[in-house]
Amino acid sequence: MKKLIVFALIGFAAQLVDGSLGMAYGVTSTSLLLLFGIAPAVASASIHMAEVVTTAASGLSHLKFGNVDKTVVMRLIIPGSIGAFTGACFLSNLPGERAKPYIAAFLFVLGIYVMSRFLFGKENRVKSGKKPPTRLLIPLGLVAGFADSTGGGGWGPLSTPVLLSRNEMETRKVIGTVDTSEFAIAVSATLGFLISLGPENFHWPWMIALMAGGIVAAPIAAWLVRIIPSRLLGVLVGGLIIVTNAKTLLNSFDWIPVTWHAAIYGFLYLVWAGGVALAVRKLIISRKRAFLSQ
Repeated sequence: MKKLIVFALIGFAAQLVDGSLGMAYGVTSTSLLLLFGIAPAVASASIHMAEVVTTAASGLSHLKFGNVDKTVVMRLIIPGSIGAFTGACFLSNLPGERAKPYIAAFLFVLGIYVMSRFLFGKENRVKSGKKPPTRLLIPLGLVAGFADSTGGGGWGPLSTPVLLSRNEMETRKVIGTVDTSEFAIAVSATLGFLISLGPENFHWPWMIALMAGGIVAAPIAAWLVRIIPSRLLGVLVGGLIIVTNAKTLLNSFDWIPVTWHAAIYGFLYLVWAGGVALAVRKLIISRKRAFLSQ
């Protein structure tokens, strides 16, 4: 019973981060299941079954708070679903570990760009009336959906930074759109796992605990996205992209001593915290100027 309560709390925390920053539910939950000795395919299957419920709750919450671009959702879900279903069916035969360092390196650089743009750029740089083109969304959906199934998490970490980097959508709408479209990806991946693994290989008690925690967190996260300023939200997302992908990169580079890892993580977290503090300071200054100019 204690273990189920822990998993419910993890589901709550993972969904709170995912729903407010657009990523990390699958990565957090999968890491925990693997820590408890669950096989990668079974862990990914259990996470995606849980996400069918949590992403539905998250999507409805984001729709209620106006955080969703429905056109972009529709363009993402078809290629994303195809990629997720394919990845789920062939998980055991795919060399996903080989590709992880390259994807992580790309996302790490993208995270630096996203964080820098929101920290040092103008706060409102959205191109009015523009939407991400279909020629971008189709391959993005395929790759992100495929990575999500094979790695137990990847839809948000891939889709969110790519869409943020293009300046075509508000930050909150990027997050809400990615989270809402993830429901279709979770359903497709789950169907693939049901076909390839069978229902007996799903870890049902842990899965239900994760669902329960995620359902409670979903509306809170959607509300936070609505009220947090875009500059601060962008810095939080960019920092999360950097620190999560740093772990994959450090584990892939044998020439970096393991004893250095803690120091590198500490430095990255300090940079992230400094970025958040600077973003808050800029927001306070801009609001003071706006107040004085009235």
